[in-house]
Amino acid sequence: MSTGPDIGILEQHLRQLGVPVAGPLTAERIPGGRSNETYRLGDGVHRWAFRRPPLAGHTASAHDVAREARVTRALEPTRVPVPPVISLCEDAGVMGGPFTVSAWIDGMVIRDRSELEQIPDADLPGMCDSLIDVLVELHDADPAALGLGDFGRPDGFVGRQVTLWRRQWEQVKTRDLRDLERLHARLEDRLPEAGDAAVLHGDYRIDNVILDPVDPSRVLAVLDWELSALGDPLTDVALMCTYRHPALDVILGMPAAWASERLPGADDLANAYVERSARDLGDWPFYLGLAHLKLAVIAEGIAYRARAGADSGRNARAAADAVPELIAEGLVHLRP
Repeated sequence: MSTGPDIGILEQHLRQLGVPVAGPLTAERIPGGRSNETYRLGDGVHRWAFRRPPLAGHTASAHDVAREARVTRALEPTRVPVPPVISLCEDAGVMGGPFTVSAWIDGMVIRDRSELEQIPDADLPGMCDSLIDVLVELHDADPAALGLGDFGRPDGFVGRQVTLWRRQWEQVKTRDLRDLERLHARLEDRLPEAGDAAVLHGDYRIDNVILDPVDPSRVLAVLDWELSALGDPLTDVALMCTYRHPALDVILGMPAAWASERLPGADDLANAYVERSARDLGDWPFYLGLAHLKLAVIAEGIAYRARAGADSGRNARAAADAVPELIAEGLVHLRP
């Protein structure tokens, strides 16, 4: 079971940075994601967000808070809303591992369907349109102008993704699955030609944004950038669409808002992106197959970390139950 951050060390760290701390710090774990740990820090006057990788069972590329901090700092002057970064500490001697402190953004995070029920039907189209608009803004941003020209190697990005997620599977798998081998082989045989490169979020869906509670069509901040990269924007779009799968309930251990039938379907989201971005979807079945592989490995990783004691809440071990279905659907998209 994870323990909270050392408050004394954090207070000293903030004061050394010149951050005014009005009183004793408190730290409250924020529920939701199963990747990096997030805490709300407070001193009775100010609030901040503290982020760190899980203390056990993590894979570096999936929990890279330094990467997250770099891309959000670069995006601060753009029209992509992000929480301002106050501190990135990569010195493991301070608190046992890297961590970040960011400004706290007041707003609404919609994680489960009970929270989504608070949004009237009439507001849902505008909300989803804004989510797509922000993703298009991100993909239209010029990496070089943002100082992110060296953020990754866009040439060969998709091929490396296929290799990466297969390698991630080997790190977190709790059993062998022959269908996963088949899906990986089909992806390798069908790599698309390289297209334009964009800054990617890598994990884009409704519960990774903060919305204005008065106007849900206004995105106040995009969160959880640890899987960000420089590469093919269609990988972002396909994963966003694949997250609409009902298996997301099992993976997140709750009735996930993004899996709700009240929201546009995967095809509608993809078409909305095409209309707003003027991009086509290329070999869309390939991208959907890759997205299903990614989500399957993410689910397996959640179960793996639960077995390692890093995440025992919300029946995390059950996330592995979603993996065979996701792999099977990936194979359907990539029929020979």
